[in-house]
Amino acid sequence: MSSTRNTSTRRRALVGAGAVLALTALTACSSTDSGGDGGGDGDGGTLAGLQDAGSIKVAFAGEKPYSYEDDAGELTGAAVALNKEIYGELGIDDVEGTLTEWGSLIPSLTAGRVDSISAGMSILPERCEQAAFSEPEIMYTTAFLVPEGNPDGLSDWDSAVDAGVKLATMSGAIEAGYAEETGLESLEVGSPQDGLDAVTTGRADAFALTGISVHALADDTDQPVEATDSFVAVIDGVPQVGAGSTVFRQEDTDLLDAYNEKLEAITSDPDKYLEILGPFGFTEAERPIEGLTAKMLCEGDLEAIADELGLES
Repeated sequence: MSSTRNTSTRRRALVGAGAVLALTALTACSSTDSGGDGGGDGDGGTLAGLQDAGSIKVAFAGEKPYSYEDDAGELTGAAVALNKEIYGELGIDDVEGTLTEWGSLIPSLTAGRVDSISAGMSILPERCEQAAFSEPEIMYTTAFLVPEGNPDGLSDWDSAVDAGVKLATMSGAIEAGYAEETGLESLEVGSPQDGLDAVTTGRADAFALTGISVHALADDTDQPVEATDSFVAVIDGVPQVGAGSTVFRQEDTDLLDAYNEKLEAITSDPDKYLEILGPFGFTEAERPIEGLTAKMLCEGDLEAIADELGLES
């Protein structure tokens, strides 16, 4: 998609990308024994401690194309590539990954087992109460993984409600909340592979996840499944505008601020953004729209966001 895409098209793309998308926050030191912006590792805080160590531990969910291990066991994915770029600029060259079930990502972070979360996690109000999110990195759409031929004719969230399907959703993911809000029977699973298995074994009629993840899952399997077109999940008449980002402990403000400064230089540059994330299937439609902030998403008023940014409803 062209990096010169005009503003009105970008706004339409955001609404099309807005499917958007435990937990006691434990106060603990980081895995490098660092504290917030005034504590741990002497007077330098968490960032200085990580720079001294030259490495950072991140939790990842094993979800393509966001964060996963390739066939050689190397940590990769769009979120990881973005993290590696930014951490490298901050003088932290080694990014160590810890595979973590989705629902345990934030608890692992707040317990100090990792220093950040690299999983493209959606910025949601309840999550913002437990952890600190960077500014938006990835806009989201939703899709269904369905049996070949799409027997229930699923095309958007309302079609799933009308058909009364049983959905597989990933534990802790935003789609599980959509299912609960709309009264759909939901089978929560721990990973994308578990969602695929639920569909192929008939334990669920479909698996709901972000559009990019569902399409990657369908492309990587020889099972008789397919991905629906991506769509905006509309819940109670409101398009679910949202984005994912990297997650930090709330006390690690020095690290968050430094990360956001480097991130802005990437998300504001279409060519740089696509250079880093394009190899994983991301396009201009996934690049965050100017003006959308983590604070807005943490407040959770989607109607206000659409109004403030002048988005089409």
